[in-house]
Amino acid sequence: PAQCRKLAAVRIIFAGTPDAAVPTLRALLSSSHEVALVITRPPARRGRGKTMYPSPVAEVASEACVELLETTTLNTPEIAQRIEDIHADLGVVVAYGGLVPPNVLVMPTHGWVNLHFSDLPRWRGAAPVQWAIREGDATTASCVFNLEEGLDTGDVYSRIEVPIGHDSAGELLSSMAEAGADQVLGVVDALAAGRATATAQAPDGVTHARRLEHIDGYVSFTHDAGHEDRIIRSVTPNPGAYTVLPGGARMKLDKATPVERDDLEPGQLEVTKKQVTVGCASGALVLGNVAPAGKSWMDAAAWARGARPSDDCRLGGELEGER
Repeated sequence: PAQCRKLAAVRIIFAGTPDAAVPTLRALLSSSHEVALVITRPPARRGRGKTMYPSPVAEVASEACVELLETTTLNTPEIAQRIEDIHADLGVVVAYGGLVPPNVLVMPTHGWVNLHFSDLPRWRGAAPVQWAIREGDATTASCVFNLEEGLDTGDVYSRIEVPIGHDSAGELLSSMAEAGADQVLGVVDALAAGRATATAQAPDGVTHARRLEHIDGYVSFTHDAGHEDRIIRSVTPNPGAYTVLPGGARMKLDKATPVERDDLEPGQLEVTKKQVTVGCASGALVLGNVAPAGKSWMDAAAWARGARPSDDCRLGGELEGER
């Protein structure tokens, strides 16, 4: 029967860089298809010692003994020739961090597909999970679409809806990356079997997700608790949430818990033996872990025991340059 025939192996070029790209690469390496080349960003400095480390994708490719191309751009004749020489059937992209130029897009027989972590056309761009959380979306989706010259504009082969709970951006992205690996493999199998179909994105509802910056992580406690909670979760773990203490010193914030109470002024603290609660414009946040400037992460109650904030202590407030 046709449904029992073995799918033809697809010769694949994979492009990706961070941890979120690793599950898909591993799934392709474990499949009947052939990963002939892996493209990733060059080693980058990490940690206090600023040591150079290969990308997570580079580490997996090296373990699998797959040909590896570490580059910040695909837009040179030498790299284009190297990609063309692979004679790939398909390119697969998951968070590579660079553009695929038009001359390279047409090289694989079936073009390129991209796993994008948003409900396209909503949140096209670099930080879709972060912005979905930040804007209070109840759901998002992972989409596998046909890569073209426009920014995340191609026809969609596969869409899986994902609910957004109280996860941080890092937690939600990690779970979507794991689920997205099978989603990509399903699309590759469908392309190999000649039964893949793609649907054009809706012309309306387009939003763009720029990369979040340090200032985007500032928590002023001058908005309602739900808003401040979304700010924190959207930038956790990167670029990170923070507020300011009296005197201007900064303190990093991890995930917090919104609570319904209106007896605290914005930024006002309530300290007990077990927790620290901060008032917002409406509602309040029970702080999780915090990290005062120059110190390691600790439970907020432990910080308060050492810092002994005064009764009139206020966190946050307006910050020059706040968006």
